[in-house]
Amino acid sequence: MTRISIIIPSYNEEKYIGRTLRSIRKQGYRDIEVILADGNSSDHTRDIARREYGTIRIVVEKERNAPKAYNKAARIARGDVLLFIDADTSVSSGLLKAYDRSFDGSIVAATGPILPLERCTASMRLGFQITSVYIVRLLMALGRPAIIGSNFAAARSAFVSSGGFNESLLTYYDWDLSHRLGKLGKIVFVVDAIAYTSIRRVRKWGSLRYFAYHASNALLYAVKHKARDDYEAIR
Repeated sequence: MTRISIIIPSYNEEKYIGRTLRSIRKQGYRDIEVILADGNSSDHTRDIARREYGTIRIVVEKERNAPKAYNKAARIARGDVLLFIDADTSVSSGLLKAYDRSFDGSIVAATGPILPLERCTASMRLGFQITSVYIVRLLMALGRPAIIGSNFAAARSAFVSSGGFNESLLTYYDWDLSHRLGKLGKIVFVVDAIAYTSIRRVRKWGSLRYFAYHASNALLYAVKHKARDDYEAIR
């Protein structure tokens, strides 16, 4: 059994963090640690995290920079595998075991499906399926892995060798990292490692604006190796 460090970025996530941590406690996988990479929340996020998961470790990053918070948490992690899950995301009951089975000496990273947490239309659910399953698997097959940060795991040694998250990017840092990890070894898609994430941003922005934003960001990164910095917090 592989020791897994679960890193959860958070910023004012008091409405969701309890459910996220309860889903982790239900895993039936014991060799884990949980680290909250908190962006200096002003609500009760950290208090709820301590109450729901007594052994949780918390690091606070005062600068509003998610990649920096991720890297700070990764530096204190003790696991052989680093698993990144968003604070508004609940995980399937077999997610940790599925990731554990996927890692061997040749695997540097893995990801799985990301589906809506709340009830939504069939078309929205299909959109998540296309984005987080079909497009991700297609890009892997083309040798251009693009992992979505809400649900992915990396071998700690590969994460360190890659240099971790690019702290100069405020968005798209997950895809940027996956490109660098892909140069170090194989990235796999794990169908049983399912994460259910909140659709609050899609509901506020609307599907068209949401997917247009990410499409324009992908194009900007592909052409100029830059990313947008206007990703507003939705709470």
